[in-house]
Amino acid sequence: MQIRLSQADDVENIVQLFGDSIHGLARQHYDEAQRAAWAPRSPDLAEWTQRLSTLTTLVAEDAGQLAGFLSFEDDGHVDLLYVAPHAARRGVASALYREAEHRLIALGAKRLYTEASLVAAPFFTRQGFHVVEEQRVERRGLVFRRYAMHKPLAPNPQGG
Repeated sequence: MQIRLSQADDVENIVQLFGDSIHGLARQHYDEAQRAAWAPRSPDLAEWTQRLSTLTTLVAEDAGQLAGFLSFEDDGHVDLLYVAPHAARRGVASALYREAEHRLIALGAKRLYTEASLVAAPFFTRQGFHVVEEQRVERRGLVFRRYAMHKPLAPNPQGG
């Protein structure tokens, strides 16, 4: 598996993986209507291109196929973390997370934080995050539960 920075031509594959992940891996926690609101079958590529342009996005590839992606902001906000259903439970999320944390420590982030879905919260807990609060957010008229989570970071021993 290779971890690399995303490129402009990755957007379509990232958006496809996002939808596949939600529709394939979130069934236990979110009903069909919620999944459709979260990941519409006809996503807006221009909106995704704009969103990703403001984030650092790492992609994981396995045998040339996109296996997952993680997007973050320099202040430590982990905004997006999704894994393809075919790559679930194979260490993809962990590899992406380790690389992102390493980069964020090098940037001087003091803590990491995220808004984790019910699917992702156990993963973030295993990485040392703690729940700050349960949130209820609305997306396309439907309410979703998620968790605001954070993780303090140790200072970079090399000074950033």
